[in-house]
Amino acid sequence: MLPYGNGRSYGDSCLNPEQALLKTRNLDHFIHFDPGTGVISCEAGVLLSEILDICVPQGWFLPVTPGTRFVTVGGAIANDVHGKNHHALGTFGCHVRCFELLRSDGERRMCSLEENPEWFAATIGGLGLTGLIVWAEIQLRPIANPWIDVETIQFGHIDEFFVLSDASQHDYEYTVSWIDCLAKDKHLGRGLFMRGNHAPAGTIGHYQSRSRTFVLTPPVSLVNSLSLKAFNALYYNKQRVKQSCSVQHYESYFYPLDGIQHWNRMYGPRGFYQYQSVTPMENRVEVTRALLREIERSGMGSFLAVLKLFGDQVSPGLMSFPRPGVTLALDFPNKGEALHRLFKRLDAIVEEAGGTLYPAKDGRMSGKLFRKGYPRIEQFLSYVDPKFSSSFWRRVMEGGSE
Repeated sequence: MLPYGNGRSYGDSCLNPEQALLKTRNLDHFIHFDPGTGVISCEAGVLLSEILDICVPQGWFLPVTPGTRFVTVGGAIANDVHGKNHHALGTFGCHVRCFELLRSDGERRMCSLEENPEWFAATIGGLGLTGLIVWAEIQLRPIANPWIDVETIQFGHIDEFFVLSDASQHDYEYTVSWIDCLAKDKHLGRGLFMRGNHAPAGTIGHYQSRSRTFVLTPPVSLVNSLSLKAFNALYYNKQRVKQSCSVQHYESYFYPLDGIQHWNRMYGPRGFYQYQSVTPMENRVEVTRALLREIERSGMGSFLAVLKLFGDQVSPGLMSFPRPGVTLALDFPNKGEALHRLFKRLDAIVEEAGGTLYPAKDGRMSGKLFRKGYPRIEQFLSYVDPKFSSSFWRRVMEGGSE
């Protein structure tokens, strides 16, 4: 069996064909919220969006949030999700105070840093394999309003990205970059660097929440070399000045894709793969440049190409993906064998650099790369529930080295 939240993982870590799924969305009750301390407890099937709806009007916000608010609390813990502020506040698991874990034999364990700390560590980032998270208690962070002060800076090449990142680590809570994955030569790695902080009290902004729907799945992917080239050029040059400032609502800043329901349909019936890597800070410029060169040469790329630095914040999870280094994430239309050949070349660069890939967004990583990238796996195995598994787990643990 396998716990299943809202199905927002891009790969097969939330899939379990021909086996049982424990669908947790009916575990959707709030248990307690203290507006004085920002401590909230809720069942594991509650969505992050539902927490925000209750807490933002009372001056609290999620300490860490991924790029969609439509994930469950259980899924956020199981994947130990990260956001734009890893360098400041670490992963989601860093702010989980405790949770209850239900094992397949009926045993219930309270888990925290003080009580069953080894189970706490194994379950955070444990991909839902240690048992079913029933409920959790989380520490929120205070805010004055729903607005984010955002600065967007156009940069011309990858070296400039690292200069901006280093200069922004202490003064900005949120940093992330969109990059033009088709740029080459002296423009390799050019993009837009976005940094921001929660706005102070008294800030006034204007925002109207809008939701659109990608109604139909086209017969072929709308993401191709022509559309990519046009979009990337337009997006890179969207602002007429090198540096601009704006006040943005948290929804548009953190969750731009949530405003387009079924956006994945634009990739056509064959869908897409996301490739998200993390590589160490050592030789960071050379390694990132090598990855971008391979992607540019392939002619395959993404509208959604994200580059940022992970900080030194240590996750409590045994199997957590974030670690100090450079993380690069791109969505690729599924072009079959040609794409998989590119992935193997990227894998080789990541492995040689001592990096790894993100299980929550993976659909094809080899068992060899997985085991090498997660050196505490032998320790983790003793906490896996014998009745729990997933497509991802069987693939990387039973599929050999390829």
